Amino acid sequence: MNADSPPSAGPLSGIRVIECGVLLAAPFCARLLADFGAQVIKVEPPDQGDPMRATGQALLDGKSLWWPNIARNKRCITLNLRLPEGQDILRRLAAQADVVLENFRPGTFEGWGLGYEVLRERNPGLIFARVSGYGQTGPNRHKPGFAAVAEAFGGLRHSVGFPDRPPGRVGVSIGDSLAGMFSALGIMLALYHRDVNGGRGQVIDTALYEAVFAVMEGALTEYDKTGYVRTRTGTSLPGFAPSNLYPCRDGKWIIIAAQSDKLFERLCRVMGRADLLADPRFARAAARGENRDAIDAIVAGWTAEHELSALLPRLEAAIIPTGPVNSMADIAADPHFQARDMLLSLHDRLLGAIRMQGIVPKLSDTPGAARSVGPALGEHNHEVYQDLLGLQAEELAGLRERGVI
Repeated sequence: MNADSPPSAGPLSGIRVIECGVLLAAPFCARLLADFGAQVIKVEPPDQGDPMRATGQALLDGKSLWWPNIARNKRCITLNLRLPEGQDILRRLAAQADVVLENFRPGTFEGWGLGYEVLRERNPGLIFARVSGYGQTGPNRHKPGFAAVAEAFGGLRHSVGFPDRPPGRVGVSIGDSLAGMFSALGIMLALYHRDVNGGRGQVIDTALYEAVFAVMEGALTEYDKTGYVRTRTGTSLPGFAPSNLYPCRDGKWIIIAAQSDKLFERLCRVMGRADLLADPRFARAAARGENRDAIDAIVAGWTAEHELSALLPRLEAAIIPTGPVNSMADIAADPHFQARDMLLSLHDRLLGAIRMQGIVPKLSDTPGAARSVGPALGEHNHEVYQDLLGLQAEELAGLRERGVI
């Protein structure tokens, strides 16, 4: 619907997304769409922008190294949604968009006069994607909900860590990323329904805790039918052995997954322990699962005698699923990541050459691309407001003076 959109490569070329998101979930969703050619216009408050601009575990000269990644391929405008003039401008932008994406607490957009019923009056085909902690309905809808809370509420934290320690945390904000991916999926489903099935626009309601809950495998069904409550199991998987993390002589760790009888036989021969195949504690998969600690101790004793670099080729030659526990330094030097174009190098005007993750998934005919890093605050104000909305220079100056943009 956007014939005036600037040309961009990718299967989503011509799709315009207005992103009113902060930090991670909605911005990550929009980045996924932008990687595949969607024209994403990110809306930020004029004063300081998205807090992600100043976020990171490691800053370079006070500058965020997350921002170039999460905002890549986007155009950024400043707009104060708390002011009536700003709200009117967003309504005008939404009238010319395919998708509006937001991750504020439920009711915030309605309070600004930007609810779906208002927006679709001007644009019946609009898809309104909303990310929140607990969803747009239900008794918890008004509670604030960051991903950390959602990961606990959705059952994930109860399963992360060791049984004799407090619940742990996945080392990244996985709840935000999952919500971003589910939102991107919802947008694609809604676009297909609108553009292929002749449907109209609709609301996509993604709750952070539901994105987490959705990937909890069969944990609920297990509880429902047997009363079994899945809990923390450290580095192993109950009932499967040997399938664990094992130490190496050089202080590194190796993952070995040889739980099936066939794989276990191969592992025993690599270890020079064919005698284990005749041991009733280990001969069959079920028995090994019951004697997991014992077989893990044997395998760990063997791996501890060797360096990781020596173990990997021996196990891989025997076609046993195995791998290192990579740090980011390991990944940066790994030839497979390089061969798969997963270590992109882009230029940032402030940071110079920087590397970031490649595009996932890989499409054979219409692959995604990283065309630009995250832009400066309001970098595309003139371009979007003049070219898209037709505002004149004096109007822009007035909006700027009044703190609207």
